[in-house]
Amino acid sequence: MRLSAVRHQAGRALPALVSVCAILLAWEVYVDLAGVSPTLLPAPSRVVEQGWAARAVLLANAGPTLAATLSGFALSLASAFVFSVAIDFVPVLRRALFPVFVISQTLPLVAIAPLIVLWFGFGLLPKILLVALVTFFPMLVALVDGYESTDDDLQRLLRSMGAGRAGVFRRARLPSALPYFFAGLRISITYAVVAAIFAEYAGAQRGLGIFILNAKNNFRPDLVLAAVFVSSALTLVLFALAAGLQRLSMPWRRA
Repeated sequence: MRLSAVRHQAGRALPALVSVCAILLAWEVYVDLAGVSPTLLPAPSRVVEQGWAARAVLLANAGPTLAATLSGFALSLASAFVFSVAIDFVPVLRRALFPVFVISQTLPLVAIAPLIVLWFGFGLLPKILLVALVTFFPMLVALVDGYESTDDDLQRLLRSMGAGRAGVFRRARLPSALPYFFAGLRISITYAVVAAIFAEYAGAQRGLGIFILNAKNNFRPDLVLAAVFVSSALTLVLFALAAGLQRLSMPWRRA
């Protein structure tokens, strides 16, 4: 059973691997045949070679980025859950707060990031706040929509059995929101790493954003792309962890 499951998962991942390999191969062939300068567009082989040579520096800078990503995303999840519960129990809060949250999503990061760094310094806090700002609203909308998707008959049944508002929420509305929650989780986690790197661009001492900025200033596109590959790998790992958590939390969907 386990071997067949592994084969099934490998078969599902095969098309993605083939497409990625095809893109990298086409990139490599184009650079080689066109004679493009490495300072303009390095080949994937050169990116991997130079990235491996600078692996110690890359890993040292990936750590702060990952810390900011996870801390900011944790703050985002906690805040989204608290506000979603408050909105579900007090519907008027939706009309009062949603316009404010929507406005917060219209703020351009290129303008707000330097201000947050100016207000809170060059430490970890401004990165956490920016990641939370970017990922909060998708999680909030996913949770609120999930609560509203609860089957009405199930809620009436629970009320007829004496369940109060909190009991209906715990036994029906919260479980019904799980698919929406994990959909929002997978979407938001892909934004979190990008937000952390952008925050580092605005001002930081270490991180992949600073590494990319320094490599760009030194005209090293190979190292810039190596850092991009590392950030993409971090995003894919976090996405896979979110998908794995969904499988563990919702075993009935697998059945």
